[in-house]
This record gives sequence, C-alpha cells and structure tokens, in this order.
Amino acid sequence: MSRYDLSRRAFIQTTAVSVAVSLIPELAQSETNPDDLTRLSLAEASALVRRRRVSPVALTQACLTRIEQLNPVLNAFITVTPDVAFAQAREAETDIQRGKWRGPLHGIPIALKDLFDTAGIRTTAGSALFKDRIPAEDAEVVRRLKAAGAVLLGKTNMVEFAYGGNAAVSYFGAVHNPWSLDRNPGGSSSGSAAAVAARLCYGALGSDTAGSVRQPAALCGVVGLKPTYGLVSTRGVIPLSWSCDHVGPITRTVEDNALMLQVIGGYDPADTGSLRMTLPDYRSALRQATSALRVGVPRDFFFDDLDPEFAAAMKSALAVFEKITARVTDVALPAPADKQESIRSAVRAAEAYAYHSEWVTKSPELYQPETLLRVRSGADVTAGAYIQGRRDLAGARRTIEKIFDTIDVLVTPTTPIPPPTLAEITTDVSTSLRLGAPYIRNTSPFDVYGIPTISVPCGFTTSGLPIGLQISGPNGGEAVVFRLAAAYERATEWPGRTPGLPRAAQ
Repeated sequence: MSRYDLSRRAFIQTTAVSVAVSLIPELAQSETNPDDLTRLSLAEASALVRRRRVSPVALTQACLTRIEQLNPVLNAFITVTPDVAFAQAREAETDIQRGKWRGPLHGIPIALKDLFDTAGIRTTAGSALFKDRIPAEDAEVVRRLKAAGAVLLGKTNMVEFAYGGNAAVSYFGAVHNPWSLDRNPGGSSSGSAAAVAARLCYGALGSDTAGSVRQPAALCGVVGLKPTYGLVSTRGVIPLSWSCDHVGPITRTVEDNALMLQVIGGYDPADTGSLRMTLPDYRSALRQATSALRVGVPRDFFFDDLDPEFAAAMKSALAVFEKITARVTDVALPAPADKQESIRSAVRAAEAYAYHSEWVTKSPELYQPETLLRVRSGADVTAGAYIQGRRDLAGARRTIEKIFDTIDVLVTPTTPIPPPTLAEITTDVSTSLRLGAPYIRNTSPFDVYGIPTISVPCGFTTSGLPIGLQISGPNGGEAVVFRLAAAYERATEWPGRTPGLPRAAQ
C-alpha cells in the first residue's frame, strides 16, 4: 500500500457504491464523456452541475480515478479521502435536487495543501513531526469551502512546514512536475500545483510566504494567486510567518481562480491578521474592458539575469499587453524590490523559530535537515532586528501604494529561469539552498508588499517547460488583477494546455 491513504480495494468498492447511487436522474446522464470530465475547467464543470447535466458524483469519481492512476508517479497527495468526497458529492446532488444551489463551487472536487486544518482528517505539514496529527476543527477557509458545497478530495503534498521550494523536502517524498517528471515543480505548495496541472482536481488551496503559490503555479503551468495580505483568513493554517503568510487558490484558469477567491475571501473576526475589505463580484470583473489600464514594468531587479527563453516569452507577453491596455511603461518602484528580501528573511526566520522552538529543541530528528537548518537560523535574530524588520515591513507596505498613483498594475516575470531537476536540487542541503534561491527572487517582494499578485502562464521553453508572468495590483485590487489576467489569457494560446503523463502500472 502506498503512503497516501487510499487502498485500491477500498477505492474500487467506494466507487462502485457511489456510481450505483444516482439521486438525480438528470445528473446520471452526463452530456460529457466521463473520460473527459477532468478536462473541464472548474467554471465549466460548475455550469454543467448547475444545469443538472453532470453529477458531482461523476466529477468526484473522475478525479479519484485519475488520482489512483497518476498519484503513484506524481506523489501530489499525502492523504486521499474518497469516503468524505463521495459523501459530500452525494449531499451536493441532494441539495441541487431540492433547489438549494450554494454557488459555483457546489459539488466541485478540490484539494487542500496539507497545512490547512481539517477536522477528523490528518494535517501533517509534510513532516514526520505531525504525521499523525488530527485537528479537531477546520481552518476558516476550509469551513467556507464546505459551506459553499465544495467536495474535498484530500490533502496535497508540500515542502515541510512550507519552508522552502525544493519539492523533495517532505517526509512523504518528492512531488514530481507533471510537465517533466524529473523536474522540481516548485514549492512549497508543490502538490497543489501539480495536482491542478495534472487534472487530479479542479482547484486547490496553497499558502504563499515567499512565493509558494505563484512559484509552483508558474513551474507547473497553472494560475496561482497571492491575495492582498489579510483578505483571506489564515486561522487554522499551520504558520510559517504570521506577518507574511497568505492563503491563495491554484487553478487552471483565471476565472476558476476568481470563483475560489470569492468563497474563501472576507473578514474573519477571530483572525488577528484579517482586514475588513469589501469583496466585489470578481467574476463580473473578468469581462470588463482593459483598454484604459496603465501597465507598469519594473525592469530593474525583476528582469535581471533572465533565461533567454524566459526573456523572449516576457517580450511577447508585453507586446500583447500593449495591444489590450492603454499603455505599457517602465517604472521604478518606490519601495525597491532588492531591499525587501532582508526584511522578509529576518521577520520570517524569527516568527518561524517562535512557532517551532519547542519542537526543534525536543525532537530535532523529526525534521528534514534543510527545514531544521532554516528553522534554527531564526534563533539568531535579535529582538532589535525583528522589531526593525517589522517596522520596515510596515513601511514597505505603505510606500508601495504610491506606484499605483500613476499605473494600475505591475507586470513582472514570476521566475527567472526553468526549474532544476530533482536530482540536481537534492544533492545536499547547501546545493538545495543555492539552486532554490532564484525561484523566490521575483515572488518574495510581493509578500513583503502585501499586494495582490497572480501568476499566469505566458509560454513554454523549447523543451516544453512552462513559463509564468506576474500581474500585481494595489491593496484590495484583486478585481483589476483578475481583469487583466483574464484578458491576457483570452488573447493567448496558453490556456487549455495540459501535460501528457504516463499512468502508473495497474
């Protein structure tokens, strides 16, 4: 039996029972071939479910079948929950039959990075330390997803305690990139990005402290959003750095991303980091015109040392933006990006150590070597350095807003170079740290700034590896970010591409 909680026999038995139960006659007769169900976007699947043309049970069966086939080669899931998923899917059918439509996520199978607490389902953070940890309560975002009628397929693999971008740094083994199985898919939301790219689910949640949603989204050829700091509750999410942690969705399209954010966003009075912000109708923003938008391109720092193919992809993307917006101009950031890493490093290291200090003292052997090294570094951060880091963080978040007096959005590359192979990046800890550093260079400043930033596909290398770009907006500006991202998506050929993957031996 493999390391994720899904035995083949239990899966087949559960599937047989679930398929035999059809609560809605209309839903039993899908107008879409079951083999093609996982090719639907979240929005497409939702529309069919609402029209009673596709059953939530059929969607769930299709995803779980694909998980059974592909997870042995991808290792994207730590825990798969077929019993929970089918129960929720059948409940969704009953709700729909009774006219109780809960919204676009109703009956849609999704996955959660394994640091979101799930009542009665283990939440490991990819670590031996928490391998048997079973929370008593759901994280706030999980509660909101359940209230919206989403179907939970399981918990995705991740870099241990979300501390790094090497997908092999997990107690449960390396996640493999669906576009090239020998390549690093990024991190720390490795499994969520790989699962979405490989069509194991229609969307997934990740967390982003230095780029852990956007970086793997870019390397796996999908869409990943880091919302405005405080827009999405982090209560019930195992922390890395309270001051920089963000929760965001990973999906195959911009519209799907907007639909997920609509559900998980909003004020949480029990979360001290949550902010009161009005959530607009993100879906309606997707079709609004972009012809008046002003695009700023901060070339200094973000465009340094780009791989030639990445530079060519960005040049082509900026040419598209010139056609669909009012103007594209070079800008200089009022809070320079190259100054933000030292701020984030001090704050993150100190806060991570504060959370882990007792465990790293009592049970250091339960940590992966790289994680242990990272966590212990926080012990050296002085109180004065932490306080200054927090002041600088607040200053950067205030100052960055000035750029949006003259532009509406920023556009930058997500990562500067293609991912290394897993073999290369796991040679030793020092090599992992050295090879991993470039992949958060362009993402981590936006965790310091706290502004909304989305990564969308913008091309492929000649060897078939995805390339991503970032679109960032002002605080609370997710609608304008989605608007431009959706317009770019419509103007290009990248949406809809999916990796070809070998199925595991049956």
